[in-house]
Amino acid sequence: MLKPPAVTFLKQLLDTPGPSGYESAAAKVWRDEAKTFADEVHADVHGNSMAVVNAKGGPTIMLAGHIDEIGVIVTYIDDDGFVYIAPIGGWDPQVLVAQRIRFQGRDGEVLGAVGKKPIHLMKPDEREKASKMTDLWVDIGATTRAQAEAVLSIGDAGVIDSRTLDFPNDRIVSRSIDDRIGAFVVLEALRRYAAEPGEARVVAVATTQEEIAYRGGGALVGAQRVNPAMAIVVDVTFATDHPGVEKKELGHSPLGSGPVLTRGSVISPVAFRILRDTAELARIPFTLHAAGRETSTDADAIHLAREGVATALLSVPNRYMHSPNEMVSLVDLDHAAALIAAACRAVTTDTDFTAR
Repeated sequence: MLKPPAVTFLKQLLDTPGPSGYESAAAKVWRDEAKTFADEVHADVHGNSMAVVNAKGGPTIMLAGHIDEIGVIVTYIDDDGFVYIAPIGGWDPQVLVAQRIRFQGRDGEVLGAVGKKPIHLMKPDEREKASKMTDLWVDIGATTRAQAEAVLSIGDAGVIDSRTLDFPNDRIVSRSIDDRIGAFVVLEALRRYAAEPGEARVVAVATTQEEIAYRGGGALVGAQRVNPAMAIVVDVTFATDHPGVEKKELGHSPLGSGPVLTRGSVISPVAFRILRDTAELARIPFTLHAAGRETSTDADAIHLAREGVATALLSVPNRYMHSPNEMVSLVDLDHAAALIAAACRAVTTDTDFTAR
């Protein structure tokens, strides 16, 4: 099970705002923790953070988890001081209704409440329609545009104002599990590898802008810089143990069943086998997911870096994705970190990543 200091760090990381393009605060928390055990810690102009263990070893393995989360961005402030927003990443506008927003303003945090026309004032046909982003505004308590602009500017970003909660059965709830969890897991795996290193040079990377990465985002930049022979990408996937999920489409990956290993599409069969064989040898539980096309994760960019990178995808089952209350199991996080650290030790200078 995760040790208490690791859980404390995880909650700090989850609670720190870091929407795509505005990840610096969360990235600093990650780097500060990495400095407590890594050989080297760096950042780049794209906002990626990198921590290295066994710097003189080889081959190089990249562990990638994106540190950004979905958020909102200020697009307009009207004469009465109401703030209008657009999404950063993929939102269902329904989950924003009546939420509180925490903006990073000119001189610090600014809190706002999402407003919408009350149901009493809606016509019958309006009540049946789903809310759009354009139907919503954020009230920060200002009465004029000047008051609002004294604390907020066009382009300021925000996240839902919520904190991580402990739930029964070793589960936690947070707005930023996708994919601050990935950034946590790769650093926790690196910590365990540092305690018992193998031959490989291992670089954990907290990548940026995955939620808006139409052209590869921070993952592509990070892979070019790290120059790995192999990469293990950590993201979340849909937990399939709640009502309304079609397992025939998504497979079976309940909370607490261990990490999910992806097969197919962009995934290197060699890198997959290393993870699967390591899990079986160490008796770490896992489930499988099939991907016939792209994975919609950082793996899609990393496997194409340079002349190609042998890339694996390990995912954590996550309930209620892209909502204020995403849920994962701490047991799955522990198993994911243990599997990755062990898989890194299994890689040697003799490992051939050529797909055959």
